[in-house]
Amino acid sequence: MRPTSERIRETLFNWLTPTVPGARCLDLFAGTGALGLEALSRGAGDVVFVEKSPLAAKVLRDNAQVLDASAADVRHADALTFLTAPSGKKFDIVFLDPPFAADMLGDLCRLLDEASVLGSGALVYLEEDRARPETDLPPGWLIYIVVADVEQSAAACAANGGKVVVEPRGLAGGRFCVVEDPGGSVAALYQP
Repeated sequence: MRPTSERIRETLFNWLTPTVPGARCLDLFAGTGALGLEALSRGAGDVVFVEKSPLAAKVLRDNAQVLDASAADVRHADALTFLTAPSGKKFDIVFLDPPFAADMLGDLCRLLDEASVLGSGALVYLEEDRARPETDLPPGWLIYIVVADVEQSAAACAANGGKVVVEPRGLAGGRFCVVEDPGGSVAALYQP
């Protein structure tokens, strides 16, 4: 298990601050549940945690109970199976951090798109190995607008201990930067 580093988590939630309160979140490949629990602590309406490992799911369920996180719904399930079983639930924020070796981000994004689980204006957070090529996103997905100023984007990345590995670029009228963590992760936020 490779939990999202504290540095990347802080950067991510700085980006998501205006979006989290009341949001319906999905934490696929939840592992320790750090992202979903952080979302709950910042006012998310509810979080569905999906974790394949029975032990990790049990520990996550126990931790949610200790934290009195009644809005946490821990599912012991495979992420692919979860996405292909219709639930009717729509999510505002999806945290997608599968094992790097699995090389499945593209397939998971396609499934998210096809499964009709994304609410209007949903945000999908991806974490991937920086050594791999950038994930192919489904048609129509946009890189999320972080701030409106290139220098400010780069400065925000650097201030959070990362470095800009993809030059900030204008898309959909805004800017975007990718933060690299020394542990080998690349954090990116997309809007389908």
